[in-house]
Amino acid sequence: MIVATVSEGSTSDLPQSLKTAQAAIYLPEVQQMLRRLSEHKLGIFMPHMHGQQTGEFESLPDDIIQVETGLEVSFQSAKEIENQTARFLPVGWRWQTGASATVAVCEMDEEEEEKKGNTERIIKHKM
Repeated sequence: MIVATVSEGSTSDLPQSLKTAQAAIYLPEVQQMLRRLSEHKLGIFMPHMHGQQTGEFESLPDDIIQVETGLEVSFQSAKEIENQTARFLPVGWRWQTGASATVAVCEMDEEEEEKKGNTERIIKHKM
């Protein structure tokens, strides 16, 4: 397991919203939330993206979703992804505009498999 302590120098180039997120993970109330989430096999992540020109960290805009396809990550319009529930499995959420919102998905491949005369849908991560 990798355990890191965030130092002032390691976050100095981050946008303020991401600096806040990095510091918050050490707050007792956030640690308590993390313990409770772990009971459900969930964790905490920092929604972010990287600038196309510089690769620098950027806050993830509300209208963008992180998409993993074939072990590669891209950032796409939420409107393009949100109605394709059979194709994308939500794997990351945040509270946004008073409700839970998906911020990260994995693209899935569907296959049909014959089992004892029944056709069953098998969903696997797209490779």
